[in-house]
Amino acid sequence: MSENNDVVTTGNWIITYLIMCIPLINIIMLFVWAFGGGAQASKANWAKASLIWIVISIILAILLMASVL
Repeated sequence: MSENNDVVTTGNWIITYLIMCIPLINIIMLFVWAFGGGAQASKANWAKASLIWIVISIILAILLMASVL
């Protein structure tokens, strides 16, 4: 599998962040960018890191709620 090492332009990042503001679509697009194979390497890495942070946040929220109850 070849990586797309093209530069992610400022306009592309603006559209990316606009898409990230749309509920549910943002999660779907993170998976597409992270594992779809068509995104630039830097955007794919950013999407993977964002998914990892989402998982960490969910785990911490569950632990916090469990400790309160």
